[in-house]
Amino acid sequence: MGCKTMSSAARVLAARCRSAAAAPRRNGGDLRSLTVLSTSSSSRSDGPWARGGGASTTSGLSSTLLAAAAASGGSAALLSSSSSSSSAGCEGPPPPPRRGPGGPMTRRITVKHDAKFSDRLAKTSVGDAFPFAPPLNKDVDGPSGIPSRADQVRKLQSSGARKEPYDVLVIGGGATGAGVAFDAATRTDAGTGDDRPLSVACIERGDFASETSSRSTKLIWAGIKYLASASAALISWDLLTSPVKTVDAFYGEFKMVFQCHQERKYMLDKQRHLTNWVPIACPFTEWHIWPPPFGHWLFSFFPVLAPAVFKFYDGLSQFTCPPSYVMGKKEARSKFPQLNDRDVKYCAVFYEGQHNDARTNLAIAMSAAERGADIANYVEMTQGIFDENGKVIGVKALDRITGDEFEIHGKHIIFAGGPFTDALRQKESGTSLPVKPAVHGASGSHIVLPGYYAPSNMGLLDYNTSDGRFLFFLPWQGSVLVGTTDKKGPAETLPYPPEEEIQWMLKECEKYLSKDLKVRRSDVLSSWRGWRPLAVDPHAPPGGQVSRDHVISTNPDTGVTFIAGGKWTTWREMAEDVLDKVLGTGHPKCNTLDIVLHGGEGYSESLSIQLIQKYGLMEDVAEHLAKTYGGRAWEVCEKLKPTGKLWPRYGVPLATHYPYIEAEVRYACQEYACTIEDILSRRTRLAFLNSEAALEAVPRVADIMAEELGWSRKIKAAQIESAKAYLESYGGRIPVEDDLTIRLPTLEEVMDVFKEVDRDGSGFLDIQEIKEMAIRLGQPLPDDRVNAIFNNMDKNKDGKVDHKEFIEWFNDEETRVGIKTYFHQKTLQIFKEIDTDDSGFIDEQELKDISLRLGQRYSNKKIKSIFKEMDTNKNGRVEIEEFIAWMDKDNESTGFRKMLSSTLGLGGTGWLDRKQGGGSFLG
Repeated sequence: MGCKTMSSAARVLAARCRSAAAAPRRNGGDLRSLTVLSTSSSSRSDGPWARGGGASTTSGLSSTLLAAAAASGGSAALLSSSSSSSSAGCEGPPPPPRRGPGGPMTRRITVKHDAKFSDRLAKTSVGDAFPFAPPLNKDVDGPSGIPSRADQVRKLQSSGARKEPYDVLVIGGGATGAGVAFDAATRTDAGTGDDRPLSVACIERGDFASETSSRSTKLIWAGIKYLASASAALISWDLLTSPVKTVDAFYGEFKMVFQCHQERKYMLDKQRHLTNWVPIACPFTEWHIWPPPFGHWLFSFFPVLAPAVFKFYDGLSQFTCPPSYVMGKKEARSKFPQLNDRDVKYCAVFYEGQHNDARTNLAIAMSAAERGADIANYVEMTQGIFDENGKVIGVKALDRITGDEFEIHGKHIIFAGGPFTDALRQKESGTSLPVKPAVHGASGSHIVLPGYYAPSNMGLLDYNTSDGRFLFFLPWQGSVLVGTTDKKGPAETLPYPPEEEIQWMLKECEKYLSKDLKVRRSDVLSSWRGWRPLAVDPHAPPGGQVSRDHVISTNPDTGVTFIAGGKWTTWREMAEDVLDKVLGTGHPKCNTLDIVLHGGEGYSESLSIQLIQKYGLMEDVAEHLAKTYGGRAWEVCEKLKPTGKLWPRYGVPLATHYPYIEAEVRYACQEYACTIEDILSRRTRLAFLNSEAALEAVPRVADIMAEELGWSRKIKAAQIESAKAYLESYGGRIPVEDDLTIRLPTLEEVMDVFKEVDRDGSGFLDIQEIKEMAIRLGQPLPDDRVNAIFNNMDKNKDGKVDHKEFIEWFNDEETRVGIKTYFHQKTLQIFKEIDTDDSGFIDEQELKDISLRLGQRYSNKKIKSIFKEMDTNKNGRVEIEEFIAWMDKDNESTGFRKMLSSTLGLGGTGWLDRKQGGGSFLG
């Protein structure tokens, strides 16, 4: 499959799966962009980097100012790249396992994969499930009162062999799909005159919640943003020009928000073992905002209206939530000490629900199983089964754990594939012709910061970010969760987050936090993204609207129904709605409002205390078990092993400073966990909280699962390999390399550059300081260029550039392009310095010559070894692509690369070398 169809995350992983000798990327990859640069910067003028003839008024100095940022001591380079020509800008000490000698400060995929796994990974296209070899797990018992996964699969196979159709067959085991199975399993068939339950089957190609349902903002929220946007649409000129349509749209949106309040009430009241309330502060630094949020003049007065708006919001849930309130400046400082209170007028505080989304999803799935649904994860629909009339009467399925294939038949077939729904519809269509799209994905990225960024019991909402999004800043599982972004694009199965979105969130965080709390890229412990399904009805008349509410649609040709869209909060309502439609009149009614989910039986507020008193657990471990497993925590504790210490007596930890214990791994195998990644991503949330800690835990989790599931040494090794590859696709403290992308400098870093240029400490820059900085950085500019640059900075034309003007200039797109060009050119300069005869390639003698010129004496044997490492195609010469690939390697034991980068100076001027002691952007 071509690279164009590969997901960006799979492309990154597949590229890193190659051996060192195959360093150039698929289809040229990011090396191609460097090759284009080398051509256009020397002899061609038609490449993408040649546009404008290099005469940009800002690019020259912006790149030198970037060098100043790196040299100023408090900041690092401001971009991340998969080429060797940049640094990652990670402040603070990088984790030792992630940085080879002299290597770039970007996180590389370090897992070495066998050829078969690499091929499977390389063939992964957008929307495909993550590939792994079947682990052939042995049978293990299910949780008390629930069939094992193996039993569930056998029942599915048996039904298919008999061609006995289920009343309801659900494809998809996320929150909605598992919810449909749970709802259906609790209904009785009124048409038979008795209480026979509906027969229900549900299959999921991955783990439960392995896609969107585990990657939310962890809120069970009632949609205050949608209430605001609906109000803005109502109070507009549209009310005069199209009154009926405008009022109807407002009513639909308002109804959705009201229903969200009812579903939130159900979750917070009925499922107390899975949920909690979280207060969210909304700080106001001014009484009138312009430009206004949502682009509507009414919201320019939001700081004044907020207390009343939040009281109205409380009222929509019949005041069953904790009441909203107002915090003055002094109280805000006391309750939220991380807040920058210098400019804060006051904070309005409101409440939303919060949960561990993956655990809630699993609880729904286990509840369905407990009530008789035949539900299994890692069973994938491969195609539809059609009758003579073209109706779909079942599906062909693959058990990805054993490799077995079988049929499952159903009277009513429901697709609940979230943002992957169209892929299911394609299989249902029975044709190779593309189906009409119904679901469009919108990705939302999140980052996790250390817990010291916010109080443990209060979050923050930025309701007016730089691009109009809502950004939540929430305490969750002992850390701080920040999100989310909103970017259209096809859904992908891996959680790989774009670096530019991580940088955007970091930059937005700075606005409300104390200046003493420096927001650092290296504080990002984990990051991921999921995809929201924005749905339309492809079988409706033209003009259907994209919706954040759910859409239910039945294909008149095949009889298959799909449900998509909606929100986590409304999973129960969505399940009820789709079953009401599919089952028709006289159908059995929904009972789920009266049912407590898996783990609710036996839960009490004092459960954690009881666990501590009986087992001698650490307090945080006991609280985690109680709020994760509810009454089922006792079953987990039956698998505890002694620590060998006086205290805690039981509960061997999986990772330092996190409450996860080894007993959870053993119990998770009963709750249908099949892979190492299942444990680290969803049964525990370690990968979501700290991607590096999750990688460290892989070997121990593998050991326990091998015992529980009967893995051979070969299967265990394959599962470790697969788990590490998946976990590497989470973001972390050091950026995952991808195509060259500028990262947005934080305010702290830009101010460091400003102070470096402002030599007289006046608080503003004049034209002479700009000129002097260019000279100090070894790139003197003619007066006309300096004047042009200064005029571009000086927005108000008063002959001075203050820090606000400087920040605006620094974040300009043209400045970013200049920074990119700078690092490209510096990498190529190192190559040209070595290639003294201008042949376009490097030979062994030139390597020896450059080492001598730089005062380093390497033996002939060492030179040969270095040259052999560079010359990947073994033709006796090192070309530019090979040199870049060598510079881009994870590690290099000789120190030759570090010597080149620091002495020849990527960023390299004598001034920088003196200031940093020979440091560079690479070393």
